[in-house]
Formats: sequence, structure tokens, C-alpha cells
Amino acid sequence: MDFVLFSTLNGIIYGLLLFMVSAGLTLIFGMMGIVNFAHASFYMLGAYIAYSLAKLIGFWPAILLAPLLVGLIGVAIERGMLRRVHKHGHAHELLLTFGLAYVFEETVKMLYGNYAVPYSIPADLRFPAFTLSGADYPFYRVFIGLTALVMFALLFWLLRRTRVGIIVRAAVRRPEMVGALGHDVPKVFMGVFGIGAWLAGLAGAISGAFFTTSPNMALELGIIVFVVVVVGGLGSLEGALVASLLIGLLTSFAAGADVALADLGGLVGLGPAMKAIGGIFTVKLATIAASVPILVMLVVLLLRPSGLMGDKT
Repeated sequence: MDFVLFSTLNGIIYGLLLFMVSAGLTLIFGMMGIVNFAHASFYMLGAYIAYSLAKLIGFWPAILLAPLLVGLIGVAIERGMLRRVHKHGHAHELLLTFGLAYVFEETVKMLYGNYAVPYSIPADLRFPAFTLSGADYPFYRVFIGLTALVMFALLFWLLRRTRVGIIVRAAVRRPEMVGALGHDVPKVFMGVFGIGAWLAGLAGAISGAFFTTSPNMALELGIIVFVVVVVGGLGSLEGALVASLLIGLLTSFAAGADVALADLGGLVGLGPAMKAIGGIFTVKLATIAASVPILVMLVVLLLRPSGLMGDKT
């Protein structure tokens, strides 16, 4: 029972962290059509900038200022680089952002070294949020999840209930008409890209103090974030949230499960036969937990190519 409770909580928190990063990519990838391979690098930059600022101005000001700086970096990249290659198609955008990801990673290694930095939670935040089965659950994990939920609520309200959201959604589908109505479409896209970078930077600034802040953090999360966007459906915030929670929960349970497929097969009488075959049937689920997001994506694409909540058209 304890395994189920803690795996569920950890899976939800991890899923909400994935959502904070993937929400920005959902805006950029789904609404602007930009294949941004450098998106996870904004997550990494948010953690490193917050780490540097925390030593100068304190933890709370750092996690507020760092995402803003990352958002400005995103605006500069869209204005000075992506806008120039956007008209040439997705291949040029992909190559540019792929190269930017390497530039960011190598820059971080030159400035901070090729190892993790001591970015950690302040002492006054290291207390339990509650106790389950005699074990304390960290407050900071709950804080990460609550921040992600607040971000979802704000984005949903902004895109669905405000004039800005109407203009953004219209600019994606009918940019010529939006421009004819007097709106600056390039500035709209620049703002969307900046908000997407800000969201990733916020996720890095907050979670970097709890998880490891290292030059590999972008690479470790980058593929999973793209999987979340595809599984949820391009351009769907609700889909990104559902996909993030689904992948977070499945990954959490798989990582803590000390069983193999043959053990599960024993529940229906196939255990001995599966053990005799060996191979993948005898591999512990915990050893393949990192492959769970990819398996989820394959299943979803086979059953629903548009994603869980994507537009079928």
C-alpha cells in the first residue's frame, strides 16, 4: 500500500513538472509550427541562471527573475534567428534549434564545468508537507506540483478567456486576416515563443533546486517533453497535462516495481512459460522505466495518431 501511495504522489509531481516544460513547447510547436529542439535547453538555463542569482539576491527573487531572463533569451532567438529561417521550412528550424541546443550545453560546461552544481533547496523550505505511513513527504515536491497547476490555470484563462488568447489562436490559423485587422503577427509569434521559453525556465529554476542541476539535464528531459506533446496532441494544453500525468504515473510505478513480465504473467498462469522463454519476459520493469514514455507514444500513435486530445483534422 505504501508503494502505491508514494508512487502515485511522485508520479503526479513528476508529471506536473513535465507539464511545466511541455506547456511551452505545446505553444511553440503546436501553435507556431516551430520544431524547437532547443526547448529543453531553456529548462537547463533556468536552473543555472537561478543557481547563479540565488547566491547574489536570494532564492525567491532568483526563481522569479531567472525565468524572465530565459524568456528574453527566447525572444532574442525568435527575433534574430528563427524569424530569418522560418520561411525556409521546418528543416532549417530543426537544424538551427538543434545547433542552439549544443551551443547552450557547451556554454554551460565552459562556465560551470561538466558536473552538477550545488543548487539546493533553502533550509527554511526543507520540511514535510504531511506524513504518510510514518514517512514524511517533502513540502517542496508539493510546491512544484502546485506551481504547475497554477501555470495551467493561467495559460488556460489567457488563451481561452482573453482577447490576447483570441488573437494568438487566430494568428495561427489565419495570419493574413489578423494582420489585415491591424495586429502585428510577427510580434504575436515572438511573444508566444518568449512565453514558452519563460515556462521552461520557470520549471528549471524551481525543479533544479530539488533534482540535479547538470549540463545533461536538457538531454535527459528533452526527448520526454517531445513525447508528451505528441501524446497529448499538438497545440492542446489539456492534452499536454493529461499526457504528462499519464507518463509521470507510469514511469513512477515502473521505476519502483521490482517485478518482471513473467511475474505478472503468473497471475494468469503463464509465468512458467514466460520464464522458460526468458529474454524480455524476465527483465525487471525498473530497468526499462526510462523506455515507458516511448512505449506510451507508440501505443497512442497506433490507436490515435492525432494524440489523446489533438485535432483530428
